[in-house]
Amino acid sequence: MEHLQVAHPYFGAFAMMVFTLVAFFVTITLARYVSLKLAARNTEKLKLSIYECGPEVTKQPNKISAQFYLFGLLFILFDVEIIFMFPWAIDFKLLGWFGFAEMLLFILLLAIGFIYAWKKGALEWHSIK
Repeated sequence: MEHLQVAHPYFGAFAMMVFTLVAFFVTITLARYVSLKLAARNTEKLKLSIYECGPEVTKQPNKISAQFYLFGLLFILFDVEIIFMFPWAIDFKLLGWFGFAEMLLFILLLAIGFIYAWKKGALEWHSIK
């Protein structure tokens, strides 16, 4: 008795893909059928309840300053840009003068953004009262 001869060397991978797809759809169909049979049909109370968890939402007496958002955004911006400097520092000798000029341009653009944020008052804390 001889082994089954297949025409293509990737037949095994194709058979596994087909088996995986069939198993996936059978699992999804079975899970959907079981959940429909086990789910509670009385959903009126659920529909009338509030969506969010916890107590009902009330209006806050104080405002949350957008300054928190601005500080966070500037921190992430400059933090990510500093991370870009680490690969440059590791390959500093390999990159040569071209890499040095590119990093100077990069730092210049960072400085322009920092000066712009400073002039616009983004780095000063404003009172919300």
